[in-house]
Amino acid sequence: MISNGKMPIEQLCEIVMDIHPYVTAIHLREKQRSARDLFQAVELLTKKNIPLSKIIINDRVDVAFVTSVRGVQLAFHSLDADLVKENFPQLMLGSSIHSYEEGEKAKEKGADYLLFGHVFPSQSKPGKTPKGLEELSRLTQLYIPVIAIGGITPENTGQVLQAGAKGIAVMSGVLEASDPLSAVKTYIHALEEG
Repeated sequence: MISNGKMPIEQLCEIVMDIHPYVTAIHLREKQRSARDLFQAVELLTKKNIPLSKIIINDRVDVAFVTSVRGVQLAFHSLDADLVKENFPQLMLGSSIHSYEEGEKAKEKGADYLLFGHVFPSQSKPGKTPKGLEELSRLTQLYIPVIAIGGITPENTGQVLQAGAKGIAVMSGVLEASDPLSAVKTYIHALEEG
């Protein structure tokens, strides 16, 4: 589950408290927040008994290191994965990519997994052409775990898994659902079926 940067951290924490037993990672993608805000968000999550081993911080290696969370998600503007790996070997490194070539580079630089998208038309990327299942399938030939993102619904989760993705990342499909817990359970069912 990836946060959308649109809601107060307290509201996000309430949702995360309900859904965390059913998800493998909580990716804090709060680009507009300061390092201090992110640190406080992690503190709040841990006070609510969310395990540090499930938390991934977007971009901010410093916050990920200081809070001892599971890992950091690197974007095109982030530090290079090899630099992070060398200096912070305890952090799991994800790399956000949009093409096979970017995937090759991220793997060479030591990323532990790739976050690829957007696979399908997405509310968060209106008007942008989706990358599609074919490119996702190509990426899986790099022999690094690929997590698919973008327009993923319970109905198309099976197609994503058949294309070779090791998992899915969801933002609006959970956070904007009228019942986030029920939405997560629907995704889990689709993953088990897929």
